Amino acid sequence: MDSGSMERRGGLTVTVTTVASDAHTWNLVFLRLLLEESGHRVTVLGPCVPDDLLLDECRARRPDLIVISSVNGHGCQEGVRVITALRACPELRGTAVVIGGKLGITGAGDAADRARTLLARGFDGVFEGPGALNVFRAFVDALATASGSCRRPRAA
Repeated sequence: MDSGSMERRGGLTVTVTTVASDAHTWNLVFLRLLLEESGHRVTVLGPCVPDDLLLDECRARRPDLIVISSVNGHGCQEGVRVITALRACPELRGTAVVIGGKLGITGAGDAADRARTLLARGFDGVFEGPGALNVFRAFVDALATASGSCRRPRAA
């Protein structure tokens, strides 16, 4: 993605989804509003999105950013599977992918371990716990203003 194309199109193209086991929707509505108010174009795939559907939609849409939200506590476990599939897809290898919300069921004390695991597997950002929303917004802003290089911001 080159920075000129973002300027012409007006912000990032973002795909927002949940992991396959997560049926919550309020988080998706919130993220959509937050991103749209910042000038980005958002497609929400909805709750309980199977991995194959996520891959198919992202290959077709070629978003600048994929945001995976989870509030059921299975985000880390399922996120590892999802990011492995996304990074194995040649068309999506360079796409920025982040995950956030309630990513585990073992408590906030394990959040740093979850973040390390998810970043090591290929996520560009992991957002969990107090202050996560501000860090997420800063990540999106940095991505939106990045030059046309292949480098993506990283956040944990």
